Amino acid sequence: MLDSTPAAVGIDVGGTKTCLRAVTGTDCVADHVRPSRGWRPHDPASAAAWLAALVGEVLPAHTVPAAVAVGAHACETPRQCEGIRLALQERLQVPCLIVGDAELLVPAAGLGQGVGLVAGTGSVAVGRLPDGTSVQVGGWGAVLGDEGGGAGLVREAARAVWAAHDRGEAPGALAHRLVAAFGVGEVPALGGALESATEVSADWGRHAPVVFEAAEEGSVLAHRVITDGGRALASLVGRLASRGVAVDDVVVAGSTILRRPALYSAFATALADSVPAARPRPLQVPPVEGAVALARSLLRPVTP
Repeated sequence: MLDSTPAAVGIDVGGTKTCLRAVTGTDCVADHVRPSRGWRPHDPASAAAWLAALVGEVLPAHTVPAAVAVGAHACETPRQCEGIRLALQERLQVPCLIVGDAELLVPAAGLGQGVGLVAGTGSVAVGRLPDGTSVQVGGWGAVLGDEGGGAGLVREAARAVWAAHDRGEAPGALAHRLVAAFGVGEVPALGGALESATEVSADWGRHAPVVFEAAEEGSVLAHRVITDGGRALASLVGRLASRGVAVDDVVVAGSTILRRPALYSAFATALADSVPAARPRPLQVPPVEGAVALARSLLRPVTP
């Protein structure tokens, strides 16, 4: 019988896909991506069972987890994360850590402290107080928040064209593109189209490219929506700073902000104005690297 090899396992559970990476020493023994279908973070037992099954299916034969760290989408409070951690640790019988997925960004960048800011379909920023307490701002979903994320940009774009319509202005590039994207005949019908979405964040967020396309065509309204989105993302960092979080380094991730230079530039400009000491830095590696770093940290002996 072969001996088992212990591995540090990092998992990034995103809203769309889940990445698992396992390492033994400097060797990567598993690197797996699959849909996040079935992830239910508000049920600790179900979430732990889902994660344990993933580990069991993906790790190669004769490889066992020595520690597991997870950055989890929609894991919004320390209490929620702790519930999943306890359930997973009971199943696997190894040290486990569960954090919100945005908390993977700082360790993924090789930093010990700083802010992780995500602007993908939604938006959120996280950091830690000097005593290690996690602080999250934003992330309130497409209906109430997520400014600067794809869904939030679409919501604000719709508000902008509605206001222009109420002022009696002729539809411009942004209005034409939104009406076409949602498959309606005129600006007033956008309200019903947005309200009928079954998956609000995803259904709104997938239309975010039209905002940037309209801006490239010279739409003043679209440009204003993007500028305001960048300013809103910078304000998340400002809120963390006001609560005592170290914000010198802001690690930025998310498809919307990293793929759209106009939004990143608006964010960086607003950040320089509102929090001059903060340095934005786009994440250059997959966030799952942060989960691996956290898993490795669980294996380090505690210094007395």
